[in-house]
Amino acid sequence: MKSSNPVFSRRGFARDGARTERSPRQPQAVGAQAGAPVGAPVDAGPYAPYAVNPYADSAFRTPSLSKDASPRDRSTAADDAAMTIDDVVARSALTLGTVAVAAALSWILLPLDDAGLGLSYGTAAGAGLLAFALSLVQSFRREPSPGLILAYAAAEGVFLGVISHATSAYVAPGAVVQAVLGTLAVFAGVLIAYRMRWIRVTRRFHGFVLASATGFVLLMLVDLVASAFGGGGGLGFDSGALGVLFGAVGIALGACFLALDFKQVEDGIAYGAPRKESWLAAFGLTVTLVWIYLEALRVLTILLQQGDD
Repeated sequence: MKSSNPVFSRRGFARDGARTERSPRQPQAVGAQAGAPVGAPVDAGPYAPYAVNPYADSAFRTPSLSKDASPRDRSTAADDAAMTIDDVVARSALTLGTVAVAAALSWILLPLDDAGLGLSYGTAAGAGLLAFALSLVQSFRREPSPGLILAYAAAEGVFLGVISHATSAYVAPGAVVQAVLGTLAVFAGVLIAYRMRWIRVTRRFHGFVLASATGFVLLMLVDLVASAFGGGGGLGFDSGALGVLFGAVGIALGACFLALDFKQVEDGIAYGAPRKESWLAAFGLTVTLVWIYLEALRVLTILLQQGDD
């Protein structure tokens, strides 16, 4: 299953360090049946990604270690144990907590007065580029790297802290709190809808979301180029009704990516993905939530500015 976060990672959960690639001809199936023998075929329903368990060689193994085993051997055995929802929650909390702490520190420590604007915005731009680069590096790695993911979270937090502080101070006071609450509301809504099976993550759904996100990102790049070389507001995605519509589409895409992330977590747990793969799930969820927050902040900024006018 390919990664479902907006940075278009080329891999999903790995099997013993190797990519899990699926031929287009392989059937899409629902998740592994609980209690089914390791490696046994699973129901070829309309939602499962594999016809057989892709972790058959390592799923649900219980490593046997002697009392004299080295700390490295114990750490390796722990990483190879089957991933649980607790692992995903713990890693996601740590990654998102890193984003929040870095954002709070950059909000407090980086000045926004006339003398410090250049420093703050320069730091934000550098942190944003670093976060993007780190996300790409992680996306193309064969295995998740906790250090790399946490470094991405810290850089992303610095970027979000400066942007949020500047928005709150100079553009739209109150937008940041509303954007955070809106992001949490989207997360909770999609989670409930996914658990109730109101959202069905099929192969067609997956392809549609990726195609739509590709078009969305291309439009963003065109708008950026138009703003840089044409002057003014580019294609108009940062103001007016068009900006609100564009931001709403971005939030909707983020919600779709959340559903894909939940499916990725569900499949990883059902198929017995190694515990270390919970870092990949945390990475995908963090990228998606940052995406939703930024689009929500865009929409709220435009709406609050229009209200002031």
